[in-house]
Amino acid sequence: MEATATQITREPRVLTAILVGGFVAGALDLAMAFNTYGWGVPRAIAGGLLGPEATQGGTGVWILGVFLHFFITCVAAAIYFFASRRLPFLRTSWLVCGLFFGIAVFLVMNLIVLPLSALHSVGPRTLRSLIEGILVHMFMVGLPISFSVRYFTR
Repeated sequence: MEATATQITREPRVLTAILVGGFVAGALDLAMAFNTYGWGVPRAIAGGLLGPEATQGGTGVWILGVFLHFFITCVAAAIYFFASRRLPFLRTSWLVCGLFFGIAVFLVMNLIVLPLSALHSVGPRTLRSLIEGILVHMFMVGLPISFSVRYFTR
């Protein structure tokens, strides 16, 4: 069963699944980033769009970074949702699939998005930060998204 634009507007639970999953994942991930790297994280996120000078930006740049962060997590939730329409095991085995989806999000962000961003971030990273990043994405991004999709689309 394919989800069309008409179905999305007719079935509020589709949009709810995407937005709840995206916003919960975004909030948990951002909270962990604040805890680990400090309150300047949104400026670094905005730097992916604006370039390195964004790290010196003001409130507007900070707000843009927060918006971009939640936009990215909502896009990830939408990808999981639409994939789950074609692959029902993503809903039935949401726990395992969510953990692996979190790893996939981590890999896409670190191997594709960050190197292609205006910051051109490629590392090097310590083993500890790699493990932390993978675990955070598994439990704070992948699981909330997979659970939200399963819960709101039963």
